Amino acid sequence: MTDANLNKIIQLRLEKTAKALESNNMTAYIVQTKAEAAEKVKSLIKKGDVIASGGSVTLNECGIIDMVKSPDYCYLDRNAVPPEEVPDIYRKAFTADVYLSSANAITENGELYNVDGNSNRVAAIAYGPESVIIVAGFNKIVGSLDEAANRVKKTAAPANTVRLDCDTYCAKAGECAAFSKGNDEITCGCSSDARICCNYLISAKQRHKGRIKVILVAENLGF
Repeated sequence: MTDANLNKIIQLRLEKTAKALESNNMTAYIVQTKAEAAEKVKSLIKKGDVIASGGSVTLNECGIIDMVKSPDYCYLDRNAVPPEEVPDIYRKAFTADVYLSSANAITENGELYNVDGNSNRVAAIAYGPESVIIVAGFNKIVGSLDEAANRVKKTAAPANTVRLDCDTYCAKAGECAAFSKGNDEITCGCSSDARICCNYLISAKQRHKGRIKVILVAENLGF
């Protein structure tokens, strides 16, 4: 159970981040638990929607993927097709009604920071689906884009390469190769064929107000 004093600070940071997201034309919601996050997602989608998603520990932890597999929705499930058909699922995501994802980091300035290997996720967040819903735990909030890049190199990428069984430096060392090179540039890293940090997306002020919706959760979720 979160200490009341710490919870106060968490709420203040959530509110600050939500306000900044709103100023960048993204709709922001604050919920307290992963169960509430799933309910909020449910309120933002409708029966019959075609729904796609990026790979996300957060969405699974919240039970959101299981929810959208219901017959009420048309979920484009890349895990339910042979490997050779997965690229077609990626392309179909561009015409989906809703795209679900988490974020690698969210700054207190209201920016979303995402890094991908295949890049189907960053592509769909940037363009295509009519509605994009991001679900992120409090642990994803950082102070700046530099902190966001550092978070990916020290936490998100190493954990995801282990999860995906990728033969990369960070899977073995627990942090990006950039640190061993003494290079802190955002795109610096390993040269492995299995590298998952290939394309970088910073979502700042949006032209299409409300297309991106961000659900901030007062719990630690995902990597």
